[in-house]
Amino acid sequence: MAIIDRSGAEVLIPEEKSREILQSIPQNSIAMQLMRRLPDMSSKTRVLPVLGSLPMAYFVDGDTGHKQTTSMAWENVKLYAEEIACIVPIPENVLDDSDYDIWGNVSPRMREAIGAAFDKAVLLGTNKPSNFPAGIIPGAVDAGNYLTHLNGGNLYQELMGENGLLAMIEEDGYVPSAYVGAIKMRSILRGAVDNNGLPIFGRAVYRDGVQGKGVYELDGAEALFPQSEIMDPDEVLLLGGDWKQAVWAMRTDITTKLLTEAVIQDPTTKEIVYNLAQQDERMAA
Repeated sequence: MAIIDRSGAEVLIPEEKSREILQSIPQNSIAMQLMRRLPDMSSKTRVLPVLGSLPMAYFVDGDTGHKQTTSMAWENVKLYAEEIACIVPIPENVLDDSDYDIWGNVSPRMREAIGAAFDKAVLLGTNKPSNFPAGIIPGAVDAGNYLTHLNGGNLYQELMGENGLLAMIEEDGYVPSAYVGAIKMRSILRGAVDNNGLPIFGRAVYRDGVQGKGVYELDGAEALFPQSEIMDPDEVLLLGGDWKQAVWAMRTDITTKLLTEAVIQDPTTKEIVYNLAQQDERMAA
């Protein structure tokens, strides 16, 4: 099947567009914003040495005591680059009749879709590649690191108390760096009051003595609320952790293609959904 590949579409979709998408994708992903980004990958896999054991120091017994030896050990962790893609069919008649920039309207939605697909795989494990680890939320549930009564009882103690959410993270040796919450959690935080009816959780408007935009904070760490379906309030209200312990990387070979002669087939039924040449359609992929 003949197609207009990247080399044939360079005049229509120049390299700058691909780089623009590549650079803006992290802005559309809540996980990418919080996790630590590694240098871009040049191949499908990367071996990442991770420190497995730390050296130990000892007191020397007296003036003639012997210094003891110690060691360190590393473990290999693999990063896998998996493709995220989407195809946008557009009938040629629509393109002919259009008096505005089709690509300018499609491109932002494609970026949002890529960010949402990444977040769902990383946070929830939804449609994740087989070689990706379990989602952060399912992993926390399997480890018993969750509370089921966040919206009941004493909310302040459930979040900030000795047996609260923050304490569960700290007991594992980590300091929470940020939180991700369902939009519903905003009203829960706003509605929490003390015995005098005063709000417990305020929206910080000053940082380093400089007034800025209002943000939600828990014990000094910012809480973010993505305006998407990623955080289902019926499943998860708030997710917290040391996000610097999670890493991600991106390959730099992102491409865009304008297809004018191709067939799109349903992978389940094997039926042809679109025949571009026969139906006078184009697709951006």
